[in-house]
This record gives sequence, structure tokens and C-alpha cells, in this order.
Amino acid sequence: MNKTKLKKIEEKINNRIEDKILSLKIFDEPRPNYISDVTIIDRVLEKTVLKLFPLFIRPNFLTIFRFISIPFIVLLLLSENYVFGFWLFIVSAFTDALDGAMARTRNQITDWGIVFDPFADKLLISSVSLIVISKFISPVLAGIIVAIEAFLIISSYIRFKGEVVPAKTAGKIKMILQSVGVGFLLLSIMLNLPVLIIVSTYILYLAIIFALLSLFVYRSI
Repeated sequence: MNKTKLKKIEEKINNRIEDKILSLKIFDEPRPNYISDVTIIDRVLEKTVLKLFPLFIRPNFLTIFRFISIPFIVLLLLSENYVFGFWLFIVSAFTDALDGAMARTRNQITDWGIVFDPFADKLLISSVSLIVISKFISPVLAGIIVAIEAFLIISSYIRFKGEVVPAKTAGKIKMILQSVGVGFLLLSIMLNLPVLIIVSTYILYLAIIFALLSLFVYRSI
């Protein structure tokens, strides 16, 4: 099958998917800048990793993958298979950056994605926190992280009365720090390097600070 035929098939699939999800768009064009602003990181991902994804692959597909991956990550970590657990966690966490960049650069932002993307992040981090952070650092630290994530969801729903509200800068930085902190922790377990546990602990405390900023200053999820 030549490239022309493949391109036509891709366009047909893309058009059908577009028709199905068109009703899920949040705002009429033009969208408010704070939702659709494309960052430098988005552009870098667009020119590199996102080139590997055909147009018929939507940001929401990556979010769904993150949901599906969570039970497998949990099972791997519970069975102490930290190598595979680490790599699957890294891939799953990286899809958070990819789906956001894909949505903004390809103009594929939907209310489903805005609601469930941060929820998938919180479920991923909370699950891993309860397993590895509580075991190798502190149950108190793990409890604080999970409690803050739960409180962010509840307070956001109460504050905005169920309206769709995209996460802002503090919330995004918090997720990055949480993912890096957990990544260092899993590396320390795999490589038997206690110093990385210390690094992970400080990064996770910094993530808590940004979580509180997200809650009390930026008023975002």
C-alpha cells in the first residue's frame, strides 16, 4: 500500500473521529488564550515526538491509555517488579505532556480531556504514592500527597459548581515534580542508591508546595 492510499485512509479516519467528538469542544473559536496558548515545550514536542503520532490519534486516546496503564503499574509495583513498573510509569506520566501538547498544537481540546486528563494524573500519582512512597519514604508523606490530590478535586468541583476548568501553571508544575520525584524513587530502588531517595523526598516536598499554590493562589485543579 503506497503512501497516497495510507494518507487517504488516515484522512477518512480523522474526519469520522472529528465528527464524533466535535460536540465535545468547550468553546467556540477563538478559544480563550489561557486554554489554547501553545508553549515552547508544546512546539518542541510537536516537532519531535508528536511526529510519530498520526492525526487520527487524539489526545484523549493518550489520556485513556494513562487510565488503562494504572492497574498494570500498581500490579507491577505490588509484585516488586520495579524495573517494568518504572518504565511503564515513565511512559504513562509522559503521556500527560504529550496529550496536552497534542491538544493545543492540533486544536483538539475537548471538555472530556480537560476534565479527565488531570483526574488521570491524580489517580496515577496517588496510586503510586500509596505503594512506593509510603513504603520507602514515609506513609505520612504519601498520605499528604493523596489527601491534597483528593482535596484539589473536591474543592475545584465545589468552587466551580461542576464547570470545566483547565489546570493552570502551578498544577502542571506540581504534576511534573511529582512524576520526577516518583521516578527518582523508583530509580533508587532499582539501582540501590539511597541518595536518590533523599533527592526524591525533597522534590516531592516541593511538589506539595506547588499543589498548595495551585489550590490557594492560582485556584486551579
